[in-house]
Amino acid sequence: MSDRPKIGVSACFLYPDAKRPAFAKKTLQYLEQSVPHWVMSAGAMPVMVPALVGDTARGDVTAQHYAQWLDGLMLHGGVDMSPTSYGEQPLDPLWAGDRTRDLYEMELVRAFVAAGKPVFGICRGLQLINVSYGGTLYQDISTQRPEALVHRDGEAYDRLFHDVQLVPGTRLETLLSQTSSRKVNSIHHQGIKDLAPGFVAEALCPDDGTIEAIRHSGPAWVAAVQWHPEFHKPEYGVMDDSALLHDFLQAAIAARA
Repeated sequence: MSDRPKIGVSACFLYPDAKRPAFAKKTLQYLEQSVPHWVMSAGAMPVMVPALVGDTARGDVTAQHYAQWLDGLMLHGGVDMSPTSYGEQPLDPLWAGDRTRDLYEMELVRAFVAAGKPVFGICRGLQLINVSYGGTLYQDISTQRPEALVHRDGEAYDRLFHDVQLVPGTRLETLLSQTSSRKVNSIHHQGIKDLAPGFVAEALCPDDGTIEAIRHSGPAWVAAVQWHPEFHKPEYGVMDDSALLHDFLQAAIAARA
């Protein structure tokens, strides 16, 4: 058991809502089960990292404590980022996002990178990483880039697909060079506008140039994809991207040493 990498997974937040019958007055933190199950598929142990502040916070546990104890960090998908996190105001109230969660995950990224631990982002996680390092986002692709492909369909959800183009010479191209399919799911209405300094794009949507994967170009192991690899099933004819998970876990084991 001690040899299995321990991977922190950032939490989703659910705030008090009188329309919910249970815990209506409490803030909930949770994981969508496919993410920890994807981590477990390679034998690793997922651990949800709870919020570090709030009106119920107690004790002296910090992000740095988690970064020292765990071997890597995976950033979960979920609600929009707040435009205020990258210096803008929401163009629509529906896109106001979750500034509290933004700050929580940014703190986790800083702590894990400072501790020399790898960070991998999924969907919102890619956007969070980009903003954490000084990049910006399109608040709504269809509004700000009307010529772009449809990247989110509420009905199709994880069965909306498009191909990705791997950028030659990147780590991602090396990892996925033997895959026969380039098809991935698409479940996002926001995306990278300005790529953060110090990052390279590793995959693009060939139809409209949307950035689909990024990686830090310096010594820190920080990478992310815009699609949801945890939702990929062979019967969908999608890309076998399990190499992404194994590469991340190998980095986590190396960081532990």
